[in-house]
Amino acid sequence: MGRDFNDLLRLSVAGMKERFLAGSEPASAGLIEALESDPRQGARALGRTLREKQRKNRAETGRLRRLLEYERELWDAGYTFIAGVDEAGMAPLAGPVVAGAVILPRDYRLTGLDDSKKILDRTKREAMAERIKSDAVAWAVGRAEVEEIDRLNIYHAGLLAMRRAVEGLAGASDVRPDFVLVDARTIPECAAPQRGIIRGDQLSASIAAASIIAKTARDNFMCELDRRYPGYGLAGHKGYPTPEHLRAIRELGVLPIHRRSFRPVREALGMEPVQPRLFG
Repeated sequence: MGRDFNDLLRLSVAGMKERFLAGSEPASAGLIEALESDPRQGARALGRTLREKQRKNRAETGRLRRLLEYERELWDAGYTFIAGVDEAGMAPLAGPVVAGAVILPRDYRLTGLDDSKKILDRTKREAMAERIKSDAVAWAVGRAEVEEIDRLNIYHAGLLAMRRAVEGLAGASDVRPDFVLVDARTIPECAAPQRGIIRGDQLSASIAAASIIAKTARDNFMCELDRRYPGYGLAGHKGYPTPEHLRAIRELGVLPIHRRSFRPVREALGMEPVQPRLFG
């Protein structure tokens, strides 16, 4: 062991925790082994914690590498600007459906990047969205409004929002995607070649990033609508058919932002249910 290594072992356990747990300095394998055999109980516990942290870091590195497999295949085939596209807000009774489109830098890795539905902490999701926007080659958001949802049906309105998000990339940065990866679908009237990937928000870094952009954009808009229409709890449930939301519709009435093609809204209005063709 070198002098620096021995100096580290002479630190207090609290000092090593601050340095290797609270801080960003990595602990070497040798230091972890030494801590695990240290006579101090606290040092041994720290060694076990650092080894588990090291294991999780390796697992996350592997997960992020796998998350780029679709993009890497396209990069190797000569494509440069690969856009991931996903939407948020298909199931709610109120508000628009929102899509995100993101072009990530080559070999981009962001710890914790995943399907937005798996990132439950709103603060973490917002921070990740801001980081993605800062790092992305280009990003854009597209929406389909309530009137379009009711006219087209939710499935086709979701595709419309996706198309608008893709078209928005060029308007935001003058960058046009040369390939598009989409969660589970393909986008009509999309100029670039594309591929739909089942569970794409869990398998593609670009689609996962797009899902986070879409989710945070829609959530923030629903918070704006909550200020415009108090009493419905929109900032909390984001328009989803929760018991609180259904009760508010019954007691306070239907708002202009409610989707009249959705059964609970139609029932509140005394209208007959509709059976739209989603995939026609």
